Amino acid sequence: MSPALTQIAEQIRAAAADGRALRLCGGGTKDFHGGPLEGEPLHLRDLRGIVSHEPSELVVTVRAGTPLAELEALLQAHGQCLPFEPPQFGTGGTVGGMVAAGIAGPARASVGSVRDYVLGASLVNGRGELLTFGGQVMKNVAGYDVSRVLVGAWGTLGAITELSLKVLPVPPAEATLAFECTQAGALRLLNAWGGQPLPLNASAWLAGPDGSVGHLHLRLRGAVAAVQSACRQLGGETVPQDTAVPFWAALRDQRHEAFAPAQAAGLALWRASVPQTAPALAAEGASALLVEWHGAQRWYAVPDGAVAALADAARQAGGWAVSFRPAAGRRAEPAPLPPALQAIHQRLKAAFDPAGIFNRGRLVAGL
Repeated sequence: MSPALTQIAEQIRAAAADGRALRLCGGGTKDFHGGPLEGEPLHLRDLRGIVSHEPSELVVTVRAGTPLAELEALLQAHGQCLPFEPPQFGTGGTVGGMVAAGIAGPARASVGSVRDYVLGASLVNGRGELLTFGGQVMKNVAGYDVSRVLVGAWGTLGAITELSLKVLPVPPAEATLAFECTQAGALRLLNAWGGQPLPLNASAWLAGPDGSVGHLHLRLRGAVAAVQSACRQLGGETVPQDTAVPFWAALRDQRHEAFAPAQAAGLALWRASVPQTAPALAAEGASALLVEWHGAQRWYAVPDGAVAALADAARQAGGWAVSFRPAAGRRAEPAPLPPALQAIHQRLKAAFDPAGIFNRGRLVAGL
């Protein structure tokens, strides 16, 4: 082990022996989300650097404390990218935090999730042991694909130390189209387009000032001929690239004015995950702000009195809703897991972190 890894392992073993909680710390850009931030800080920022990058193989191996911006700059220099567009909610976000959170950006519905691009991972478990899973190619994955279990676990299973990721070339062509429509109209259009051979990459319907008629933005990516043909077929207003690029980046990082109504009113920002074909959710008191992922991800500004209505509407649509950013002055509570998933997580937690020291209550209340 390197000196930094040795120090981390020793701190973990000491905490396990004493039963002390540890809070895994990277860049802290997602500290607003999830359960309480409990325990002694375990800093992972010294685990940084690109271990290897094979542009021709579309694989990069990177230490978990490496700033996400540093990795993206390296890939951009080689005409490559992380297609799932990980959000950067602030400066200093790390690659390990990206995987631990498992949050993807606007292109998620078309290109896949963070989990789909993790090939291998190393972590230090609750016994202070360094474990490695997966590898640098898909063929290395055999048995339980533990490296992907770490995605979205919020550090509750161990301290991620190194990751191997699949990357992709930047598409040769891109265009953004805009259409004026209601949320229901946007969902109808997206459902119709989804059944056609179009190079759809991302979509976002933004509510208008009165909460009804707004604008649907559609991003196309792919071969030059395919993007040009789709633009002619779909119509709409073409958004200039110098406007479209910062627009999608602001949506990804929740800096866009679409999120302003929740922030200005001090309301909680809730995220509903539903089937793409689900109609607009009827939840009295909850204000629809934004619809992404071709209809599968929907954002709402929610006062306390509308929480139950939104959760029930999402459940009836075949999905779920969860607080993403709490109301001003509060902390979000972990979303309850279905009993079957709760049991699986408990068994994983017992195997990787038997003393229960990592990020207590961050993902699941009481664990």
